[in-house]
Amino acid sequence: MKKTRDAVSGPRRVAVNVVREPGTEDLPLPAYMTRGSAGMDLFAANREPVVLPPGGRALIPTGLRLEIPEGYEGQVRPRSGPAVRAGVTVLNSPGTIDSDYRGEVRVLLVNLGDEPFTVNRGDRVAQLVISPVCRAELEPVDTLGETSRGRRGFGHTGGFSGRTGPPGAGGDPTGGRP
Repeated sequence: MKKTRDAVSGPRRVAVNVVREPGTEDLPLPAYMTRGSAGMDLFAANREPVVLPPGGRALIPTGLRLEIPEGYEGQVRPRSGPAVRAGVTVLNSPGTIDSDYRGEVRVLLVNLGDEPFTVNRGDRVAQLVISPVCRAELEPVDTLGETSRGRRGFGHTGGFSGRTGPPGAGGDPTGGRP
């Protein structure tokens, strides 16, 4: 495999200031669990256990406030373990933490599983990914460039068992419309 500059020097690093909410000093700061992890695990800072019934959702505190540098965002993403084992995920995934937000980071969990799910203090509830942000400058135009995909949207490439026939037929819920 050809080594790229990033593979040699490792991931880009950016400093993010963090303040702990009072009473959360017993919890670890978010941490990368392996050398190759893209996200840092976020830990629950709830004082009492929170039980999510099937279909239920709750905002789970992390006890952290962040100062993300301008030009970056924080993305709150689900952890794969709770998702696969219990059907628990981050509802607004990925949740965005803007660089000008200074409130406590909280994680909106939802239980899509069949059994109640308990979130205890110190549980790893989500991942935090810090990413650069591009600001779009929208340009009004009369027409868009043509592509082979065109206006075909949801399900247009197939890959699921409900698909029968060409794009716009069978499993395409848009009927080929944009």
